[in-house]
Amino acid sequence: MAATIALIAHDGKKDAMVNFAKKHRPLLNRYRLIATQTTAERLQLEIDQPIEQMLSGTMGGDFQIAAKVIEGEISAVIFLVDLLATPSEPGLQALQRACILHDVPLALNLSTAEAIADSLRLARIAHLIFNPVSGQGNAEEDLKIIKQQLEPAMTLRVHFTTLEIGPEQLTQKAMEARADLIIASGGDGTVSAVADALIGTDVPLGIIPRGTANAFAVALGIPSRLTPIRSACQVILNGNTRKVDAARCNGLPMILLAGIGFEAEMVEKADREAKNRWGALAYIMAGFQQFNEQELFETEIEVEGVVKKFHAAAVTIANAAPPSSVMAQGAGEAIAHDGLLDVTIVAPKTDLQAISALANLVGAALLKTPTNREEIISLQTKRVKVMTNPPQKVVLDGENIGTTPVEIECVPGGLTTIAPPAKNNPNRETGNELPELGK
Repeated sequence: MAATIALIAHDGKKDAMVNFAKKHRPLLNRYRLIATQTTAERLQLEIDQPIEQMLSGTMGGDFQIAAKVIEGEISAVIFLVDLLATPSEPGLQALQRACILHDVPLALNLSTAEAIADSLRLARIAHLIFNPVSGQGNAEEDLKIIKQQLEPAMTLRVHFTTLEIGPEQLTQKAMEARADLIIASGGDGTVSAVADALIGTDVPLGIIPRGTANAFAVALGIPSRLTPIRSACQVILNGNTRKVDAARCNGLPMILLAGIGFEAEMVEKADREAKNRWGALAYIMAGFQQFNEQELFETEIEVEGVVKKFHAAAVTIANAAPPSSVMAQGAGEAIAHDGLLDVTIVAPKTDLQAISALANLVGAALLKTPTNREEIISLQTKRVKVMTNPPQKVVLDGENIGTTPVEIECVPGGLTTIAPPAKNNPNRETGNELPELGK
């Protein structure tokens, strides 16, 4: 069901419409409103909410609304009718016929309008933050499938990201409209930006993955292959909520990981053109290229007041990470609900050690067992600070954010998601001690 209410009132009923809108302002604030011109002008003077103006009734605004009913864009129509209205005022016949044919509630007096308001108050409203440029698919077709899957079960308001308006702003507006559920549809960057506004709230985050890697969806067990959109919609319809951890990196939201050194350089090499051409394979190709170029750097890591120094090729701090995020797998699996960050430090002394370390991390990811090599250090902690010499690039949830130093803190259970139930790993080992390792 579309999350739009249409408002029309004959001249003799405009005061009644204003009083109705004032009384039900919190409810109406949850919906997109459209109204014929004069009604919209009166309402905008009285209630603090945007109202999209149609043409005036005399110019066919009622026909515009009837067309939107036919197109499936309207949740309900409230048309306060004055039986003494002049012939030049909006007519009822076309709009009434459209509502009957398409089963859209239509109120013609205040009593029926109150009944519709009571019904709408019980409706679950989901706001979809949709990034039309994510991934390699057809955005229009993707959105069509999402609406087909979700609208029979909930009222859906769709917001499109643009170059000028990002997912953060759209999510804030959805929060102000008291959304019951906010759904992010795009890549990990879109999901991370939406999650930022939801950390510390009880508003659930639904995810419909349409990006290149979709790492957060994979980490939560949300299907991202075969029929990813339909499968992700089914997860949302199932309605299972899970509290997962979030984190802050230099004040920025982190739902996945921060990569320093190898991973940051790899992500930078996998540019948009490469991702459009090769998809997730672009990251693997960039990783092989970076493997031959990566140099060691001095690293100083502080955990619970203890500072240790290493020569490292990569430092990865993960809140959650799928097996494909190989550099985050020192502990065998980055668990998103344990209240801890997973820190993996790769500190090889030779090229042969570097090759062996990478292979060992791949094995750890596949088997979900901790690594057992001295040049791979893994630990779990709630807070970590990393400094490097020289400064190294930092990638945060797939986006480059500058260079070190970074300070990262876990927010245990900070994000409510809609996802399949969590699976525990019996091979998981935890620890927060930094071992001794020569420079």
